[in-house]
Amino acid sequence: MSDYSNFEQFLYSPIKRRNLIIGAGALSGFLIANQFHQRALAQVHFPSYPFTLGVASGEPFATSVVLWTRLAPDPLNGGGMPAVNVPIHWQVATDADMRNIVAKGTETAIPELAHSVRVEVNRLKPETWYWYQFISGTEESPIGRTRTAPKPRSDVSKFTFALASCQQYQQGYFTAYKYMAQEDLDLVVHVGDYIYEGGISTTAVRQHNSPEIVTLDDYRNRHALYKTDPNLQAAHAAFPWIVTWDDHEVENNYADAISEIDSEPDQDRAVFLQRRALAYQAYYEHMPLRFPSRPRGSELQLFRRLSFGKLATFHVLDTRQYRTDQPCGDGTKERCPENLDPNATILGKRQEDWLFRGLESSEAQWNILAQQVPIAQRDMTPGEGRTFSMDKWDGYVADRDRLIRFLSERKPSNPVALAGDVHSHWAMDLKADFNNPESATVGSEFVCTSITSGGDGSNTNATVQAYLPDNPHIKFFNNQRGYVRCVLTPTNWQSDFLVMSNVTTQSGTISKRASFVVENGRPGVQQV
Repeated sequence: MSDYSNFEQFLYSPIKRRNLIIGAGALSGFLIANQFHQRALAQVHFPSYPFTLGVASGEPFATSVVLWTRLAPDPLNGGGMPAVNVPIHWQVATDADMRNIVAKGTETAIPELAHSVRVEVNRLKPETWYWYQFISGTEESPIGRTRTAPKPRSDVSKFTFALASCQQYQQGYFTAYKYMAQEDLDLVVHVGDYIYEGGISTTAVRQHNSPEIVTLDDYRNRHALYKTDPNLQAAHAAFPWIVTWDDHEVENNYADAISEIDSEPDQDRAVFLQRRALAYQAYYEHMPLRFPSRPRGSELQLFRRLSFGKLATFHVLDTRQYRTDQPCGDGTKERCPENLDPNATILGKRQEDWLFRGLESSEAQWNILAQQVPIAQRDMTPGEGRTFSMDKWDGYVADRDRLIRFLSERKPSNPVALAGDVHSHWAMDLKADFNNPESATVGSEFVCTSITSGGDGSNTNATVQAYLPDNPHIKFFNNQRGYVRCVLTPTNWQSDFLVMSNVTTQSGTISKRASFVVENGRPGVQQV
């Protein structure tokens, strides 16, 4: 079922950069398809249990879903697999005991993709729970559970998903995922910062496994470190996921081909694109994405749509790969002329056009923009003066104005934006004019806090509380860790903001901090 026929070879010149050491095997993940099958398949005797990274599923269609795993008996040291192709058998059942098998087959785990496999299982029943498992040699993976989407244009009475982002391994334990795995969900949506690229902090709750990551092996080992977490594995095994990245999957605050440290004399855009290509390959190797998302050199197609009957369509966006450089030198500061540049973009023209076409033609009741950074304006200076975060949509005013104008004029049904990145919970109205509280509300936005990033946090934040009166469209803020549970029906959307008591110990508990609803046909958030 694997199809690598359009995989392109990635070539690059020997440009040097401090700390960027690309070994002889770094290009292997970009070899063309006919090279993948030249090695004979081998039944490998594993030195230890190979399914150390668990299993995952994602991208649910009505009759299809993606299953994922990776063979990694030594996960933090390159995986510990020999450079041979290895068959992996998979099976799907309608019961948790794996007795009623309804689909099965064999995939090939190849060294060029770190012995990861993805299976696009087809001919399944819509809106149905399935269980799945991988087998290689005498070793069996954990059993995972997944769910197909409802039929296109079918009536759906209820749909529930969790929204998560930002899981810095060193800053806490992923206990929130333990509670998420116990929820009654149809789906998990992760909007970025699945891994962090930074080096080792000796004062952290737990440590990264290397200095800052820059090579393909580095990125693979960092993904493996995160995926060894049992709570993250549990959440992956319990539900299908929709994923998109933010910046830390490559490097903090990068913009397209521009590194955060682009101004350094030893940096070069071609070198950064090499690093980005390696990071994108490792991301693809570790996520339950469909084959069309496979990387092509330094590019990876991530914006896409997934629909769930007539109830909801997710327009999954990528605000990193196509954006222009952050204006005004990045950071949080007063606006500069570059903020208003009509050519500045956070989406890129091709993705923006794709989004508008999809919103205009959508028949879904809820149109969900699953993306990375807050769209709503956030003036971060109380009283006189105005400052904004240049890395968010606040830094790309013309691009946001085009989106807001489209929502105002074309009126797609119930637009709701999702975001992460800022390590705090927010509920906000999207306004036709953020500087005029009396202007029309054209949409709603829910921003989830982090799973761990920022440490324990607190119930409030005096700095933010001071500027909230200057932002009347912001209806809620909270600075604790956790996630958002979203329950959709034909009549309303409810978002429950769930918070952890702490993440710096493994005994943290979870509770509901607040709930907000959006009523069908009435944009804007209302507390309940």
